[in-house]
Amino acid sequence: MLIGKNIYKRYDSLEVLRGVNLDIKKGEVVSIVGPSGCGKSTLLHILGTLDKPDMGQIAINNTSLSDLNGNKLAAFRNKHIGFVFQFHHLLPEFTALENVCIPGWLAGRGKNEVKDKAEQLLKILGLVNRNENKPNQLSGGEQQRVAVARALINNPDIVFADEPSGNLDSANAQELHQLFFDLRKQFNQTFLIVTHNEELSQLSDRTLHMKDGRIE
Repeated sequence: MLIGKNIYKRYDSLEVLRGVNLDIKKGEVVSIVGPSGCGKSTLLHILGTLDKPDMGQIAINNTSLSDLNGNKLAAFRNKHIGFVFQFHHLLPEFTALENVCIPGWLAGRGKNEVKDKAEQLLKILGLVNRNENKPNQLSGGEQQRVAVARALINNPDIVFADEPSGNLDSANAQELHQLFFDLRKQFNQTFLIVTHNEELSQLSDRTLHMKDGRIE
């Protein structure tokens, strides 16, 4: 479903990725682990089209990402890819419900259709009574679940998560980890997760180990 071939990335004189290859299947939960500075987050950003490789090929569901640029790439990203980051990146002036809806509205979907889907997701994620709360009225764990709902609003092919439990206490981290597997079971959702959390990597279907810009 996601294929990356021979991915290289350099920033000035620093070679961050050195020929990375990977193949993620539909419905898999895969973790990427490795020491700080090994290229994990850079790889995730490149696979998620937030950055471009210097060399290499990436395809999602047989669509070559190197063939897309500008608005076409942004539209593909919004429709086919979801993101969950360590620090949530929720918009503070909008409610939880509105934060979840925004990617759907940007995709040009009907306002009520998107709102109904957002309400359904927030209910599934245990936030049915928090729809009208703004981010500063939510706990860290609640904010991260809103971020997960936002990532799912457009039924993406894959969700990329970069240290998703890195800013949570152990109890909220465990809940978030379980949530990923519940969503995989319910929606056959695919996740690729960069993490330092050993518990999450051990729960995953596969763990990819990175070192010095390569997958070992």
